Amino acid sequence: MEKEFKVAAVQAAPCYLDLRSGVEKAIGYIEEAAKAGARLVAFPETWLPGYPNHIWLGSVAWSMQFTQSYFENSVEAGSDADRAIAEAARRNGIQVSMGLSERDGGSLYIAQWHYDENGNVIQRRRKLKPTHVERTVFGEGDGSDLAVNETALGRVGQLSCWEHLQPLSKYAMYAQNEQIHCAAWPNFALYNGGAHALGHEVNNGASMVYAVEGSCFVLAPCATVDKAMQDLLCEGDPQREALLRLGGGYTRIYAPDGRSIGSDLPDTEEGLVFADIDLGLIALAKAAADPAGHYARRDVTRLLLNSERQRPVVHFREFAGEALPEAESDDEQPVTSEAAE
Repeated sequence: MEKEFKVAAVQAAPCYLDLRSGVEKAIGYIEEAAKAGARLVAFPETWLPGYPNHIWLGSVAWSMQFTQSYFENSVEAGSDADRAIAEAARRNGIQVSMGLSERDGGSLYIAQWHYDENGNVIQRRRKLKPTHVERTVFGEGDGSDLAVNETALGRVGQLSCWEHLQPLSKYAMYAQNEQIHCAAWPNFALYNGGAHALGHEVNNGASMVYAVEGSCFVLAPCATVDKAMQDLLCEGDPQREALLRLGGGYTRIYAPDGRSIGSDLPDTEEGLVFADIDLGLIALAKAAADPAGHYARRDVTRLLLNSERQRPVVHFREFAGEALPEAESDDEQPVTSEAAE
């Protein structure tokens, strides 16, 4: 396992409600990150096909005009879009953490899919609890989505947005010795400062605290709002100025001591934020405070975690006169480069 390498986080507007163009744009960033020497690139929350800002801008009835298009442009596991991202990861020899709206049957989920440098899927996770009006669009994940995975770059985990305000979920991740964390965020452009908790100060602060608490590196990609999205969602200048401003991208990369170590981009500019990381620094941080290790008091407080995947239907078969659960795999088949070809 390498200890020192470059990572990248995306700051860019999605191709809103246009999955085909979004995948093409994503592949461009994957190629750019790899060409610059990055070994891992992380994308913002639901960057495919874009974060559904419309649910924050009007009534549920008004936002329903976008429902069908958002559903149709969301991503299914094993689809052409999935295979294209896997092939881009393989072709460029880079790990990819992709934030997307996952379509499964008739439901959508806020998801993060982690592809390794060979194009195999390491994990498909879902946000455990959509936040506020997100619940009008997305379903819930379960305890199997609180997972840290061993990779060629170290132990990598993922969470989305305000999952970083859930102390117990964070602790479940820290306890798995996470070294690199992909924190997917939407744009910070809503309400033009009228809701401080939704702004970049609070949410970048959450990513910074995660890095310090977990003694890990945090990649915190954040999307932007472009004029095309603003024109589609806002009716007139008052809405543009008050509800959804241009920009709102505040992508950061944090070290285990809380320092912002990435290159800087203005919040209205699209591009990649890069940082060189050294996993050896984690030992220094954890020597001071390892929240699930020597700094814990298991005799006082402990976490109860149900990490089983929850299924809507469990099939039974008859065996030796007893009803036993039918064997079925808990894991998705990996999307390999062979499948992409």
